[in-house]
Amino acid sequence: METLNNKTRSNRHFGMGIFLLVIGAIFLLRNIGLNIPFWVLSWHTFFLAFGLLIGYRKNFKAGAWVFFVILGGVFTLKDLVFFDISQYTTALVLIGVGLYMIFRPKKDVQFCDFGNRK
Repeated sequence: METLNNKTRSNRHFGMGIFLLVIGAIFLLRNIGLNIPFWVLSWHTFFLAFGLLIGYRKNFKAGAWVFFVILGGVFTLKDLVFFDISQYTTALVLIGVGLYMIFRPKKDVQFCDFGNRK
């Protein structure tokens, strides 16, 4: 049990270390004078990265990471696309949620297992 907790803790530290390393490198490159696009350091890109980090930790099973990825993805897409997608945002979010509900992992929840009686 002790080694399992240490392994999980080291995986968390590794993921957070990589995340901080990338953010620090982006800030350093921006301060040196390299032209970093404005959307890279915006709040919605952080939501997208945070959602993907949580999803990675949970093996991309159902959870709150989907909300962060959808929210960050929609606003990042609005900054990347050179035409106004605000009229399509609601439709894209509904399509994304619908696809998530169709393809999400199935959970076998059984309150009373009557089929396995002897």
